[in-house]
Amino acid sequence: MAQDTAQQATAAPARALLPLILPALVVGVGASLLLVGVSAAAEALQHVLWQNLPDALGIGRYSVLWTIVMLTATGVAVGLVVWKVPGHAGPDPATMSLDAPVLPPAVLPGLLLATALMLAGGPSLGPENPIIAVNVGLAFWLGCRLLPRVPGGVWAALAEAATIGALFGTPVAAALVISEALAGRQLKGALWDNVFAPLAAAAAGAVTTTLVADPTFDLHLPALGRPGWGDLLAALVIASAAALLGMCAVRAFPYVHGGFARLRHPMLALPVGGLVLGLLGALGGHLTLFKGLDEVGEIAADPDGWTAGEFATMAVVKLAALLVAASCGFRGGRIFPAVFVGVAFGLCAHALVPAVHPAVGVAAGVLGILLAITRQGWVSLFTAAVLVSSPAIIALLCIASLPAWLLVTGRPQMQLRADGTPVR
Repeated sequence: MAQDTAQQATAAPARALLPLILPALVVGVGASLLLVGVSAAAEALQHVLWQNLPDALGIGRYSVLWTIVMLTATGVAVGLVVWKVPGHAGPDPATMSLDAPVLPPAVLPGLLLATALMLAGGPSLGPENPIIAVNVGLAFWLGCRLLPRVPGGVWAALAEAATIGALFGTPVAAALVISEALAGRQLKGALWDNVFAPLAAAAAGAVTTTLVADPTFDLHLPALGRPGWGDLLAALVIASAAALLGMCAVRAFPYVHGGFARLRHPMLALPVGGLVLGLLGALGGHLTLFKGLDEVGEIAADPDGWTAGEFATMAVVKLAALLVAASCGFRGGRIFPAVFVGVAFGLCAHALVPAVHPAVGVAAGVLGILLAITRQGWVSLFTAAVLVSSPAIIALLCIASLPAWLLVTGRPQMQLRADGTPVR
């Protein structure tokens, strides 16, 4: 991702990198503001659709009827955008990852609209993939016109890093993604010459989001003291089991996507997908709707408030909803709903075996699911660790990631090529 920034480096890398600082800061602030703006607009619309409107109609919020109607209607609305809006809201989201292509400017308004409607309507996807794609497209288009001497790949790298920093509220997440993207490449200059400008963009994006929106990922679970052998065993078992659960969805992904693709039109695939999501939401309850970041805080606030069966139901339903939403054409990312699945899975383990510390169960569950869904090792470790804010958990997670990684590496990913075959 940051490889093009290295091409600016010469025998005097500092002199080459200094001119990139101001563009990086501007891109970082802009990427964050776009993310915060779209999220705020989606939250306002969500409040209208899921609170004001059912109250005015005398229908219970999150009732079975309203859940099915709203998810189906969201499929219709997004289907209209994909069908009629110029650019058709971008390429098939099943082919998209965090490393976004540069999309033409005409595609970006439709992609933003489809993303906002999805976030407000309740499908189990997050904003990360489409927002990264929009920021990359905008940065590339504006940057190449305002500063044509800067290679286009630099703008894409800055925008991607900035958006990841803004999403997580810290540049560390972007630095980890960049390091994975650069692994195995022949770099020109030192590693920090390559990551300098993207890291500056990520820092600007993270600080802007923190000042404007004050995001937090800490679930405020009971603190883990000195870990013991039982904690290590629990982390190993839960992370591996969660990775296997995630791989079930990964294995099913091309088949579910192929089933929706046979409908051959967004005004069929998306409403049908919305209907299926409505039925899943009615089964799993309102906590299994939406991207899952707010909902995961609710279930983590009371680790003993649900039975093991209820936690297991939420985990399976959310994973199925993620699979359907990602397959039928909704624009969105998979990290945040996967986090909900991992938290519910870890709390299920705690409910089954009370000796399993909630923080260990949650962190290991999130680690395993994210390894399977994203195949991003560093981001999976980072996300799992920040959810519990316990330094003692990091060593356990590093060890637990090893067998979980052996279960997922080299196997199909939850991403498809244009011809529908899985990416490995």
